Amino acid sequence: MNIQVLPEHKLSSVAPLKQFNVEKKEVELILVKEQNGVQYTNSSVVASPSSRGCTSGSGSAEDEVRETWGKKMDFLLSVIGFAVDLANVWRFPYLCYKNGGGAFLIPYVLFLFIAGMPLFYMELALGQYNKEGAATVWKICPIFKGVGYTVIIIALYVGFYYNVIIAWSLYYLFASLTSELPWLKCNNPWNSPNCTEPQHINGTFLGNRTPYAKYKNTPAAEFYEREVLHIHESKGINDLGLPRWELALCLILVVFILYFSLWKGVKSSGKVVYVTATMPYIVLFVLLIRGITLPGAMNGIRAYLHIDLEKLNDPQVWIDAATQIFFSLGAGFGVLIAFASYNKFENNCYRDAILTSTINCITSFFSGFAIFSVLGYMAHQHQVNIKDVATEGAGLVFIIYPEAISTLPGSTFFAIVFFIMLLTLGIDSSMGGMEAVITGLSDDFKFLKRHRKLFTFAVVFGTFLIALLCITNGGIFVLTLLDAYAAGTSILFGVLIEAIGVSWFYGVDRFSEDIERMMGFKPGIYWRVCWKFVSPAFLLVVVIASIVTSGNLRYDNYIFPRWSNMVGWSIALSSMLFVPIYAIYKLLIIPGTFKERIAYAITPEHEHHLVTEGNVRQFKVRQC
Repeated sequence: MNIQVLPEHKLSSVAPLKQFNVEKKEVELILVKEQNGVQYTNSSVVASPSSRGCTSGSGSAEDEVRETWGKKMDFLLSVIGFAVDLANVWRFPYLCYKNGGGAFLIPYVLFLFIAGMPLFYMELALGQYNKEGAATVWKICPIFKGVGYTVIIIALYVGFYYNVIIAWSLYYLFASLTSELPWLKCNNPWNSPNCTEPQHINGTFLGNRTPYAKYKNTPAAEFYEREVLHIHESKGINDLGLPRWELALCLILVVFILYFSLWKGVKSSGKVVYVTATMPYIVLFVLLIRGITLPGAMNGIRAYLHIDLEKLNDPQVWIDAATQIFFSLGAGFGVLIAFASYNKFENNCYRDAILTSTINCITSFFSGFAIFSVLGYMAHQHQVNIKDVATEGAGLVFIIYPEAISTLPGSTFFAIVFFIMLLTLGIDSSMGGMEAVITGLSDDFKFLKRHRKLFTFAVVFGTFLIALLCITNGGIFVLTLLDAYAAGTSILFGVLIEAIGVSWFYGVDRFSEDIERMMGFKPGIYWRVCWKFVSPAFLLVVVIASIVTSGNLRYDNYIFPRWSNMVGWSIALSSMLFVPIYAIYKLLIIPGTFKERIAYAITPEHEHHLVTEGNVRQFKVRQC
């Protein structure tokens, strides 16, 4: 048992003053105990003698118990596991190839340093200093609390469909437990009369009209679309049908894994990531070693790395790089804030931000070698160009790559390890999203924290119920709609408001002082300039580009009806509207003149006594 006395300037990090409460805290006792490898902090705040006189002579105390990560590695692996997800494998390699190969790394790395890392660092520091989830962390600037609800709702929306993709991976894993992979030949009940086996397909057969990656009558393509999705039994999003029981069982298993990974907080999830965060690296290495031994592999790698600087003249390349670096690092979902809130106060989150964001980007680049070595082999087998087999998303990991694996000696083994990789990539990312929801809401509503196990069950079971819509015959259309609108423009908007709230209202100078209290040094001028000017400008441009480039939604040749696009934008707005609605609500419930309401709304709660004295720091112009 350790007892620490913290100086007064650290008090706001744990126990801020309540709104309109001018009581000043003087001493804070922190009781640290360790149980089953997890540290718990019990903080008691003691009022000064003068303030005790203001409360009828009785001292007030606030007791907070918040667990911390048992080991530093638990936190690092959790952050890496969340950030390194399916997009690192199924999106980055194709984007790199499509947008100039090595030339694409120029805007990608540029945006990593001027926006990706600064935002990553900002969220880790914000969560660690304030020890709160995505909503209650806005005690630093109460009027912005709505953005906390925005990111929590978005994280919940993502869980509705992301768990379905994990269920697909589980379905493929079970289907791989056979001596001959079911997507190798056409003699299966789900195959159509037009099914054509790979050895009978070449460039001459396809002609110039259909790239191989878009050919729908291979055994692998038909297994995905006719056996897994049953898309041939649906006419569109208005013809969903009933959930498929096989996928429902897989989804139940996914929810089961998520629940028992999260029910005890970081005490349980911090151990699960030792498997889920490390397994993808082992599998990627195995697949790379096998891939580079295949005929045509080097052609695929050369196509992946070719440098076409002319592509940099295309604005779309820069937009792709900006959106990829943002979504790849995972800022804005409330996950980094939630994870960091369980850190020790003095943890070096600066070093953590640099390390984990770098590992994430290196993983994306490294995965391209494993992917394109196999795509080179596919192009060689079918006598087509790399561009004819290169694709992204589900088509890559559920059609093209499985087909290539099915033609190799020991195909069952490679299929099993590949889908285990997809499963673990998805699980720890989904765990991060669920933790953001659970921590964010339980920090705001204390009765939820007291019943964490029940609340965790409610969250994961709720996502399961909505996810049932995505495993119907037309479920892929629901999933595509959610993927496009639930966490597209809305999450970009949320992080833009978050960056503005921290940098311009709470203040970069005050934020830097908070970091100095934690780690003993202030962020350099580079970070402060990025937080105040560069990152908000970057996010504003990306938000505008996201809106301008959005068009009618489509899945392959199916064009979504107009009403479905309206539903999609309604989903996006349902989370974004929390920002203005809560701001208006906050201003209405605060008493006083309009200027006083503004002052209280933009001043950290622990400094409301200064507002009473007429000293509003936010009304003063300060440089970064």
